[in-house]
Amino acid sequence: MDASKKRLARQRRQQRIRKQVRGTAGKPRLSVYRSNTNIYAQLIDDVAGRTVAAASSLETDVAKGEDGKVGVAKQVGTLVGQRAKDAGITTCVFDRGGNRYAGRVAALAEGAREAGLEF
Repeated sequence: MDASKKRLARQRRQQRIRKQVRGTAGKPRLSVYRSNTNIYAQLIDDVAGRTVAAASSLETDVAKGEDGKVGVAKQVGTLVGQRAKDAGITTCVFDRGGNRYAGRVAALAEGAREAGLEF
């Protein structure tokens, strides 16, 4: 599959998901962006249009260990879960960003759940 067709298909999936998934102040949207090398997660209040908490694999708190990208994604999930708890958030809705719920995206979700975030 051509790279531009792949990107367009992912954007269409993302728009289909985004129609149904909305974040509020009490229950923000946990948005995940996955690039080839890094992974980013942020809790977004769509009503106010602001980010409540965020974490990424570029931060110094995240150790690039022997678990590879999946281990790093789980650490990012744990970090965003802890920051959400500090902000007083316990529940959220999960936005996988058009990616399959497998591998790094699933590991990030698992890490966030282990940190106490419910979705």
